[in-house]
Amino acid sequence: MSRQKLIKQLKEKNPKLNQSELEAIINVFSESISSALKAGNNVIIRGLGRWYCKKLKENFNLRNPATSELIYRPERVKVRFKATKNLNKIINK
Repeated sequence: MSRQKLIKQLKEKNPKLNQSELEAIINVFSESISSALKAGNNVIIRGLGRWYCKKLKENFNLRNPATSELIYRPERVKVRFKATKNLNKIINK
């Protein structure tokens, strides 16, 4: 679902709010999640899921398959999402 489709659905369910207010709500929501993850905190929303950061180790022995050249990949952080059991049940029905 795109951002615009999400705003359109929220507008249908909440006709009292205008589009700029809905965009501000979505911006605050996404910025709050990203700033919490930058600070190293987990974000848990009951009934939806959990966002967390996972450190990936550095790799010294990677190869470029086209040239067989050795490549170094530094340590990095990846954002992961784990859905709740209820959300998984809804999705897998």
